[in-house]
Amino acid sequence: MDKRYRINLLLDFYGALLTDHAREFVRLRLEEDMSLQEIADSFGVSRQAVHDSISRSEKQLSEYEDKLGLIKRFDEVKNSIALCRAELKTARDALKRAEEIISGLE
Repeated sequence: MDKRYRINLLLDFYGALLTDHAREFVRLRLEEDMSLQEIADSFGVSRQAVHDSISRSEKQLSEYEDKLGLIKRFDEVKNSIALCRAELKTARDALKRAEEIISGLE
């Protein structure tokens, strides 16, 4: 999985557990594609402070997933739903064929 995509997912699932500034730094970096310097200038902090905050936040988000596994569970449920939909489509197709055969016999 692409690192940027993974961090976005982590932010979606666990972003509320970060401080407001940390969450906003990560969001601006990933979603707005702002440079570290642009973020630093917007908040009146150093580029290094933004870098450290984003690095710490990414580590925290990964640790939350390691401990809680919400994204893993979400993927498992999503895959189960896809399998159920495929099975349902197969059953519907079989029912349609059966109805066609029955109507052909009448």
